[in-house]
Amino acid sequence: MLIRRFTLLAVPAALVACNPGGEEADPQPTAAPETPEPPEPPESSPAPLGGARTVSERTDTYLFEYSYPQAAGDTEGLAGWLDSRLEQERQELASRASQGREEARDNGFPFNTYSSETAWEVVADLPGWLSLSADQSFYYGGAHPNYSFDTIVWDKDEGKSVEPIAFFTSATALDEVLGPELCEALNAEREKRRGEPVEEGSDDTFDACVKPDEGNLLLGSTNGQGFNRIGIQIAPYLAGPYAEGSYEFTFPVTEELLAVVREEYRSAFTAP
Repeated sequence: MLIRRFTLLAVPAALVACNPGGEEADPQPTAAPETPEPPEPPESSPAPLGGARTVSERTDTYLFEYSYPQAAGDTEGLAGWLDSRLEQERQELASRASQGREEARDNGFPFNTYSSETAWEVVADLPGWLSLSADQSFYYGGAHPNYSFDTIVWDKDEGKSVEPIAFFTSATALDEVLGPELCEALNAEREKRRGEPVEEGSDDTFDACVKPDEGNLLLGSTNGQGFNRIGIQIAPYLAGPYAEGSYEFTFPVTEELLAVVREEYRSAFTAP
């Protein structure tokens, strides 16, 4: 996932409600026909030279919102990376919405405005690293909106993005150390929400353990010097039904966890 992998932790999840899209009225005839002017593009804030950026666009088929914080915009190379992602998500939404409207018209049912919102936030700003998370919400014409998470760690010295799981020797090694603790915490929270414990040996997908790399993995810090917290966000449908919501957990970096950090990244972490 660059899964999109974001806001957390304790960053709240955002949901975008769907609004019905209206049809444009037929233009009135004029006395003397004129050459029509091309329609103006949707309003959008200009790309900044630095700092935070917020884009909000509404057309007759979609609502698009995208933002990132000042720390990201002020980091060399990162703003361009995020702007590229912005354009990809906007084009995907426009294409989906156009297709959805055509299908609605062809099948004779109402079309509801599609939407996509991505909000990036800082998880940890360290001397050589900037860890970000994103809350993502979207509506593509289904019964209800949905949401997910994304994450990125930016290497300030190398000017490139690094997936959080790449800091560890392998996904399997991380799961061996953190997996049992994550599963225990997840089942405890499931019991609170469901009012009953998870049945031992259950083959229900929503009762299964979730591996750290299957969720949205976040690298956090409480001291501003090194990563000493690992956050895991689990989106709806991965550990439970939509109505159960998402799950979020934070774990300290222990000596056992530090042992499965790749040697080249070891200096970026601190443990008690």
